[in-house]
Amino acid sequence: MSSVVLITGAATGIGNLTARALAAAGHTVYASMRDVRGRNAARAEELLALGRREGHDLRVVELDVQSEASAEAAVATVLGEAGRLDTVVHNAGHLYVGYVEAFTPEDIQRLLDINVLGIQRVNRAALPHLRSRGSGTLVYVGSTTSVVVPPFLGPYVASKFAADALAQVTAYEVGQLGIETTVVMPGPFTQGTEHFPNAGRAHDDERTRAYAALDPMVARNEEATEGLFPPGVDAHPRAVAEEIVRVLALPAGTRPFRTVVDFSQAGVEEVNEVLRRAQEDFVTRLGFGELLHVRTAPAQGTP
Repeated sequence: MSSVVLITGAATGIGNLTARALAAAGHTVYASMRDVRGRNAARAEELLALGRREGHDLRVVELDVQSEASAEAAVATVLGEAGRLDTVVHNAGHLYVGYVEAFTPEDIQRLLDINVLGIQRVNRAALPHLRSRGSGTLVYVGSTTSVVVPPFLGPYVASKFAADALAQVTAYEVGQLGIETTVVMPGPFTQGTEHFPNAGRAHDDERTRAYAALDPMVARNEEATEGLFPPGVDAHPRAVAEEIVRVLALPAGTRPFRTVVDFSQAGVEEVNEVLRRAQEDFVTRLGFGELLHVRTAPAQGTP
Protein backbone atom coordinates (compact mmCIF):
# COMPACT_ATOMS: atom_id res chain seq x y z
CA MET A 1 0.00 0.00 0.00
CA SER A 2 1.38 3.38 -0.99
CA SER A 3 1.79 6.10 1.60
CA VAL A 4 2.80 9.73 1.88
CA VAL A 5 6.34 9.91 3.25
CA LEU A 6 8.39 12.85 4.49
CA ILE A 7 12.16 12.25 4.59
CA THR A 8 14.57 14.60 6.34
CA GLY A 9 18.09 15.19 5.05
CA ALA A 10 17.35 13.91 1.55
CA ALA A 11 19.85 16.03 -0.39
CA THR A 12 22.52 13.33 -0.30
CA GLY A 13 23.42 9.92 1.06
CA ILE A 14 20.94 7.58 2.72
CA GLY A 15 18.13 10.13 2.66
CA ASN A 16 18.53 10.72 -1.07
CA LEU A 17 18.73 7.01 -1.82
CA THR A 18 15.67 6.35 0.34
CA ALA A 19 13.65 9.03 -1.43
CA ARG A 20 14.45 7.47 -4.79
CA ALA A 21 13.72 3.92 -3.61
CA LEU A 22 10.41 4.75 -1.92
CA ALA A 23 9.21 6.76 -4.91
CA ALA A 24 10.10 3.84 -7.21
CA ALA A 25 8.07 1.57 -4.90
CA GLY A 26 4.98 3.71 -5.50
CA HIS A 27 4.93 6.00 -2.47
CA THR A 28 4.35 9.74 -2.58
CA VAL A 29 7.67 11.03 -1.33
CA TYR A 30 8.56 14.46 0.00
CA ALA A 31 12.35 14.66 -0.04
CA SER A 32 13.24 17.47 2.31
CA MET A 33 16.44 19.47 2.49
CA ARG A 34 17.73 22.91 3.37
CA ASP A 35 18.06 25.77 0.88
CA VAL A 36 16.26 24.14 -2.06
CA ARG A 37 16.56 27.33 -4.10
CA GLY A 38 20.20 27.91 -3.21
CA ARG A 39 23.04 25.50 -2.55
CA ASN A 40 20.80 22.42 -2.88
CA ALA A 41 18.93 23.66 -5.95
CA ALA A 42 20.73 21.25 -8.31
CA ARG A 43 20.09 18.29 -6.00
CA ALA A 44 16.43 19.24 -5.68
CA GLU A 45 16.03 19.53 -9.44
CA GLU A 46 17.76 16.19 -9.95
CA LEU A 47 15.15 14.47 -7.78
CA LEU A 48 12.27 16.31 -9.44
CA ALA A 49 13.60 15.43 -12.89
CA LEU A 50 13.90 11.78 -11.86
CA GLY A 51 10.28 11.79 -10.76
CA ARG A 52 9.13 13.31 -14.04
CA ARG A 53 11.26 10.94 -16.10
CA GLU A 54 10.21 7.77 -14.29
CA GLY A 55 6.63 8.75 -13.51
CA HIS A 56 7.22 8.69 -9.75
CA ASP A 57 5.48 10.95 -7.27
CA LEU A 58 8.71 12.46 -5.99
CA ARG A 59 8.54 15.96 -4.59
CA VAL A 60 10.92 18.29 -2.78
CA VAL A 61 10.17 20.44 0.26
CA GLU A 62 12.27 22.90 2.23
CA LEU A 63 13.04 21.70 5.77
CA ASP A 64 15.80 22.75 8.12
CA VAL A 65 15.66 20.49 11.18
CA GLN A 66 17.32 23.24 13.24
CA SER A 67 14.23 25.41 12.84
CA GLU A 68 10.87 24.65 14.47
CA ALA A 69 9.15 27.03 12.05
CA SER A 70 10.72 25.25 9.09
CA ALA A 71 9.56 21.85 10.34
CA GLU A 72 6.02 23.16 10.87
CA ALA A 73 5.99 24.74 7.40
CA ALA A 74 7.22 21.55 5.73
CA VAL A 75 4.54 19.41 7.35
CA ALA A 76 1.91 22.02 6.47
CA THR A 77 3.05 21.87 2.85
CA VAL A 78 2.76 18.09 2.78
CA LEU A 79 -0.72 18.17 4.30
CA GLY A 80 -1.82 20.98 2.03
CA GLU A 81 -0.70 19.18 -1.14
CA ALA A 82 -1.21 15.51 -0.33
CA GLY A 83 -3.99 15.80 2.24
CA ARG A 84 -2.28 13.45 4.67
CA LEU A 85 1.06 12.29 6.03
CA ASP A 86 1.63 8.61 6.81
CA THR A 87 5.34 8.21 7.51
CA VAL A 88 8.23 10.34 8.67
CA VAL A 89 11.76 9.10 7.99
CA HIS A 90 14.16 10.83 10.38
CA ASN A 91 17.44 10.77 8.50
CA ALA A 92 19.01 14.23 8.77
CA GLY A 93 22.29 14.14 10.63
CA HIS A 94 25.88 15.33 10.76
CA LEU A 95 29.16 13.64 11.65
CA TYR A 96 32.01 14.90 13.81
CA VAL A 97 35.47 13.30 13.76
CA GLY A 98 38.11 14.17 16.34
CA TYR A 99 39.18 14.02 19.97
CA VAL A 100 36.42 14.59 22.49
CA GLU A 101 38.34 17.10 24.62
CA ALA A 102 38.99 19.28 21.59
CA PHE A 103 35.30 19.80 20.83
CA THR A 104 34.01 22.93 22.50
CA PRO A 105 30.65 22.83 24.28
CA GLU A 106 29.34 24.92 21.40
CA ASP A 107 30.55 22.30 18.89
CA ILE A 108 28.68 19.54 20.70
CA GLN A 109 25.63 21.70 21.26
CA ARG A 110 25.38 22.27 17.48
CA LEU A 111 25.66 18.56 16.75
CA LEU A 112 22.99 17.66 19.30
CA ASP A 113 20.79 20.38 17.85
CA ILE A 114 20.92 18.69 14.45
CA ASN A 115 21.00 15.01 15.36
CA VAL A 116 18.68 15.01 18.39
CA LEU A 117 16.62 18.18 18.67
CA GLY A 118 16.03 18.07 14.92
CA ILE A 119 14.09 14.85 15.47
CA GLN A 120 12.03 16.44 18.22
CA ARG A 121 11.17 19.45 16.07
CA VAL A 122 9.95 17.31 13.20
CA ASN A 123 8.03 14.95 15.48
CA ARG A 124 6.27 17.88 17.15
CA ALA A 125 5.27 19.14 13.70
CA ALA A 126 4.06 15.76 12.41
CA LEU A 127 2.61 13.98 15.44
CA PRO A 128 -0.56 16.08 15.87
CA HIS A 129 -1.69 14.91 12.42
CA LEU A 130 -0.67 11.28 13.01
CA ARG A 131 -2.38 11.29 16.41
CA SER A 132 -5.59 12.70 14.94
CA ARG A 133 -5.67 9.77 12.49
CA GLY A 134 -4.65 7.16 15.03
CA SER A 135 -2.06 5.71 12.64
CA GLY A 136 1.30 6.36 11.04
CA THR A 137 4.91 5.27 11.17
CA LEU A 138 8.04 6.94 12.49
CA VAL A 139 11.23 5.57 10.96
CA TYR A 140 14.49 6.62 12.58
CA VAL A 141 17.81 6.16 10.78
CA GLY A 142 19.91 5.36 13.82
CA SER A 143 23.39 3.89 13.96
CA THR A 144 25.22 0.81 15.17
CA THR A 145 27.67 3.23 16.80
CA SER A 146 25.27 3.42 19.74
CA VAL A 147 26.15 -0.24 20.37
CA VAL A 148 29.77 -0.65 19.24
CA VAL A 149 30.99 2.86 20.30
CA PRO A 150 33.89 3.40 17.86
CA PRO A 151 36.75 5.75 18.76
CA PHE A 152 37.30 9.30 17.49
CA LEU A 153 33.57 9.95 16.94
CA GLY A 154 32.67 10.87 20.52
CA PRO A 155 30.11 13.67 20.05
CA TYR A 156 28.50 11.84 17.13
CA VAL A 157 28.17 8.62 19.12
CA ALA A 158 26.71 10.56 22.04
CA SER A 159 24.14 12.15 19.73
CA LYS A 160 23.16 8.75 18.35
CA PHE A 161 22.73 7.35 21.87
CA ALA A 162 20.50 10.32 22.69
CA ALA A 163 18.48 10.06 19.49
CA ASP A 164 17.97 6.33 20.03
CA ALA A 165 16.73 6.91 23.58
CA LEU A 166 14.38 9.65 22.42
CA ALA A 167 13.00 7.37 19.70
CA GLN A 168 12.46 4.46 22.07
CA VAL A 169 10.67 6.39 24.81
CA THR A 170 8.59 8.27 22.23
CA ALA A 171 7.61 4.89 20.79
CA TYR A 172 6.16 3.76 24.14
CA GLU A 173 3.85 6.76 24.13
CA VAL A 174 2.81 7.18 20.50
CA GLY A 175 2.32 3.44 20.14
CA GLN A 176 -0.72 3.74 22.41
CA LEU A 177 -2.17 6.14 19.84
CA GLY A 178 -1.70 3.77 16.89
CA ILE A 179 1.65 5.05 15.64
CA GLU A 180 4.37 2.50 14.86
CA THR A 181 8.12 3.00 15.23
CA THR A 182 11.06 1.38 13.48
CA VAL A 183 14.69 2.19 14.22
CA VAL A 184 16.90 1.25 11.27
CA MET A 185 20.50 0.88 12.44
CA PRO A 186 23.05 1.24 9.62
CA GLY A 187 26.58 0.07 10.19
CA PRO A 188 29.54 2.05 8.85
CA PHE A 189 29.76 3.00 5.18
CA THR A 190 32.77 4.48 3.44
CA GLN A 191 31.09 5.04 0.06
CA GLY A 192 27.77 6.38 -1.14
CA THR A 193 27.42 9.13 1.48
CA GLU A 194 29.11 12.45 2.20
CA HIS A 195 29.36 11.72 5.91
CA PHE A 196 33.14 11.40 6.12
CA PRO A 197 34.10 14.04 3.50
CA ASN A 198 31.77 16.59 5.12
CA ALA A 199 32.50 15.64 8.73
CA GLY A 200 32.90 18.45 11.21
CA ARG A 201 36.12 18.92 13.18
CA ALA A 202 36.88 20.18 16.67
CA HIS A 203 37.40 23.93 16.94
CA ASP A 204 40.01 23.84 19.72
CA ASP A 205 43.23 23.33 17.75
CA GLU A 206 45.43 23.47 20.83
CA ARG A 207 43.56 20.59 22.47
CA THR A 208 43.66 18.67 19.18
CA ARG A 209 47.45 19.01 18.99
CA ALA A 210 47.71 17.55 22.49
CA TYR A 211 46.52 14.23 21.04
CA ALA A 212 48.92 14.24 18.08
CA ALA A 213 50.25 10.80 19.02
CA LEU A 214 46.86 9.38 18.00
CA ASP A 215 46.72 11.16 14.64
CA PRO A 216 47.91 8.10 12.66
CA MET A 217 44.94 6.13 14.00
CA VAL A 218 42.51 8.83 12.97
CA ALA A 219 44.12 9.04 9.54
CA ARG A 220 43.48 5.37 8.85
CA ASN A 221 39.96 5.32 10.30
CA GLU A 222 38.21 4.87 6.95
CA GLU A 223 40.74 2.23 5.84
CA ALA A 224 40.26 0.39 9.12
CA THR A 225 36.51 0.49 8.67
CA GLU A 226 36.73 -0.92 5.16
CA GLY A 227 38.82 -3.76 6.57
CA LEU A 228 35.80 -4.91 8.57
CA PHE A 229 33.82 -5.77 5.43
CA PRO A 230 34.00 -9.37 4.15
CA PRO A 231 35.77 -9.70 0.78
CA GLY A 232 33.49 -9.17 -2.20
CA VAL A 233 30.67 -7.57 -0.21
CA ASP A 234 29.15 -4.43 -1.75
CA ALA A 235 28.87 -2.32 1.41
CA HIS A 236 26.74 0.45 -0.06
CA PRO A 237 24.12 2.54 1.77
CA ARG A 238 21.52 1.69 -0.87
CA ALA A 239 20.97 -1.37 1.32
CA VAL A 240 19.58 0.93 4.03
CA ALA A 241 17.13 2.48 1.56
CA GLU A 242 16.06 -0.99 0.44
CA GLU A 243 15.46 -2.02 4.06
CA ILE A 244 13.27 1.02 4.67
CA VAL A 245 11.25 0.13 1.57
CA ARG A 246 10.86 -3.43 2.89
CA VAL A 247 9.76 -2.29 6.34
CA LEU A 248 7.13 0.10 5.01
CA ALA A 249 5.75 -2.62 2.74
CA LEU A 250 4.93 -4.79 5.76
CA PRO A 251 1.34 -4.77 7.07
CA ALA A 252 0.61 -2.22 9.77
CA GLY A 253 1.26 -3.69 13.18
CA THR A 254 3.96 -6.08 11.98
CA ARG A 255 6.90 -3.75 11.43
CA PRO A 256 10.00 -4.49 13.51
CA PHE A 257 11.02 -2.05 16.21
CA ARG A 258 14.69 -2.45 15.24
CA THR A 259 16.42 -3.65 12.14
CA VAL A 260 20.17 -3.65 11.43
CA VAL A 261 21.90 -3.07 8.09
CA ASP A 262 25.54 -3.75 8.82
CA PHE A 263 28.32 -5.22 6.68
CA SER A 264 30.99 -4.99 9.39
CA GLN A 265 29.89 -8.13 11.26
CA ALA A 266 29.78 -6.25 14.57
CA GLY A 267 27.28 -8.51 16.32
CA VAL A 268 24.81 -5.67 16.89
CA GLU A 269 21.76 -7.91 16.41
CA GLU A 270 22.84 -10.10 19.32
CA VAL A 271 23.34 -7.09 21.60
CA ASN A 272 19.97 -5.67 20.56
CA GLU A 273 18.25 -8.91 21.50
CA VAL A 274 19.80 -8.94 24.99
CA LEU A 275 18.79 -5.31 25.50
CA ARG A 276 15.28 -5.96 24.23
CA ARG A 277 14.70 -8.77 26.71
CA ALA A 278 16.06 -6.72 29.63
CA GLN A 279 14.06 -3.62 28.73
CA GLU A 280 10.83 -5.52 28.13
CA ASP A 281 11.22 -7.34 31.43
CA PHE A 282 11.85 -4.08 33.28
CA VAL A 283 8.89 -2.23 31.70
CA THR A 284 6.62 -5.22 32.32
CA ARG A 285 7.64 -5.45 35.99
CA LEU A 286 6.88 -1.75 36.31
CA GLY A 287 3.33 -2.63 35.28
CA PHE A 288 3.52 -0.83 31.95
CA GLY A 289 3.69 -3.86 29.67
CA GLU A 290 0.98 -2.50 27.38
CA LEU A 291 3.44 0.19 26.25
CA LEU A 292 5.44 -2.51 24.48
CA HIS A 293 2.67 -3.08 21.93
CA VAL A 294 1.18 -0.72 19.35
CA ARG A 295 -2.56 -0.24 19.66
CA THR A 296 -4.23 -1.01 16.35
CA ALA A 297 -7.27 1.19 17.12
CA PRO A 298 -6.96 4.91 17.85
CA ALA A 299 -7.15 5.94 21.49
CA GLN A 300 -10.21 7.96 22.49
CA GLY A 301 -9.98 11.63 23.29
CA THR A 302 -6.84 12.28 21.24
CA PRO A 303 -6.75 15.90 20.07
